Amino acid sequence: MLPVLKALKDGREVRVSEVRRRVATTENLTDDDQKERIPSGRMTRFANRISWALDCLGKAGLVKRIEGMWGVWQLTTEGKKLLNNPPSRVDLNYLRENYPAFAATPSASQAARDVSSSSGPTSASLDSQMDTPEEALMKAASQLREALEIEVLDRVRKESAAFFERVVVDLLIAMGYGGGDPERGKVMGRPGDGGIDGTIKQDALGFDEVHVQAKRYTGDNTVGEVDLRSFVGALDTKRTTKGVFVTTANFTRAAREFVKSTTKHIVLIDGQELARLMVQYNVGVRKRDSRKIEIRQLDESYFAEE
Repeated sequence: MLPVLKALKDGREVRVSEVRRRVATTENLTDDDQKERIPSGRMTRFANRISWALDCLGKAGLVKRIEGMWGVWQLTTEGKKLLNNPPSRVDLNYLRENYPAFAATPSASQAARDVSSSSGPTSASLDSQMDTPEEALMKAASQLREALEIEVLDRVRKESAAFFERVVVDLLIAMGYGGGDPERGKVMGRPGDGGIDGTIKQDALGFDEVHVQAKRYTGDNTVGEVDLRSFVGALDTKRTTKGVFVTTANFTRAAREFVKSTTKHIVLIDGQELARLMVQYNVGVRKRDSRKIEIRQLDESYFAEE
């Protein structure tokens, strides 16, 4: 927040784009720094932080938005006083402790909760104070998703091999293979299956098929080059070139290199990727809560005077 204040120290009316340019210059930010995006992908982290800083400083009365002008800010008298003897850092806690107008806002209340919930200035508590609300929301959603993926993978590993083969076919159908028609997916895993655990008919007549092999292992195991060579042999027997090899464990480097060298079109899906795809395509998971959070922002054009 302090670099943003300093970007407005000349007292003139300044557009947000110019504030960003000035901060980037004084803080020696690279192009990559400025292009990094927040988890939602909606905007850059840099632009998001600048907007959040201006909003907080505005609530504290240190800067003001110019009426009738879209995205134009100016330093206030209070802001000038602060810059005459600036602290080493301006953050949510500083604003809450020194500016009553800001202390009454939800942002200040959240800052107080962040501090009281920890016994000291840990890196985690400092990170949470530096996150904008949108970043915090995306981070929480990411943490929930990661926890669910771990739970899904652990559950799949505990099920039978036959169940896992069905999971893989269901997932491919959910991803759109076979036109998304469950009737085009078939589990084959049984004695004499020739190393093929499932097939997906890409078209109604079955002219184009994708063959699947599914290996349910613990996380300590790996699928090696020998397994992939056997799978290629099975594809040769079926006179097809497309295959998907899925495991709940990992692939060795040799296995991945072998797939790159073969003329077959083989996709490898390890345990981590399997769990991610299952969550993404709602296989084995369901919505716990139907509520939807929409992120809104002020429409400056609505309030701008002609």
